[in-house]
Amino acid sequence: MTADITRRIAWKDLTRLSIREMLIENNISIPWALASWVLAYYGYYVLALPFSGLFFLTALRQVHNGFHQSLGTHKKLTWLTLFLNSILMMASIHAVKYNHIRHHKYCLSEEDYEGKSAGMSAWGAILYGPKHMWLIHRITWQLGNKKYRRNMLLELAAIALFTGMVFYFQVYFLVYHIIVMVVGEFLMAFFAVWSVHHDCDHHTIARTQRSGWKNKITFSMFYHLEHHLFPAVPTIKLPELSRRIDDAMPELEKKNTF
Repeated sequence: MTADITRRIAWKDLTRLSIREMLIENNISIPWALASWVLAYYGYYVLALPFSGLFFLTALRQVHNGFHQSLGTHKKLTWLTLFLNSILMMASIHAVKYNHIRHHKYCLSEEDYEGKSAGMSAWGAILYGPKHMWLIHRITWQLGNKKYRRNMLLELAAIALFTGMVFYFQVYFLVYHIIVMVVGEFLMAFFAVWSVHHDCDHHTIARTQRSGWKNKITFSMFYHLEHHLFPAVPTIKLPELSRRIDDAMPELEKKNTF
């Protein structure tokens, strides 16, 4: 079915980004990071929380595009994006990338380690979160090639150095940031996997979202069915891709994310 869809939908033009679109995709997380840090610096931690959440979401969008070389930048700049976001998001993003590429290849099968929480209950996926992040790194070490292992070790070392310096010098707004990001990583099994794949199978491999305002507040991250069908299409182009799919194949089953 997937092959039939890719033949019927014009999508290759959507892989090209204008300069404006490229700037958006590569800088989308910066305003939210700055807003959360400024508020946390002045002690407004509760007010900083939603901005921290938006930073995590937009940084995830950024690295997700990086996984599929969809940022419109040179591979070295894409690598730098993944490395820097590893430090800011408190996880080896290259380890996440390795498992995400496997997720596309083995989607919802036994070999799909990223997708393990999709078959759990919502609470089960939330409680599974810490184990999910441990598994992502362990599988990369066990199955990844030397390049993935090297990148993962480099990122983990940079995270350890950053964390050590923050706590040693007692930079409290960054202590806050680290704690919130760790919590965010522990919720990845629920938000990034379960929410978009629960009750799915090989016929409908992922959920999607068609509500305009919901897609706006989630920065188009829940067009997940579209992403699985056309992973090379950048997030900023997914609304247009969804319209093309709806026009060409209105009969295609689409399960809502929320």
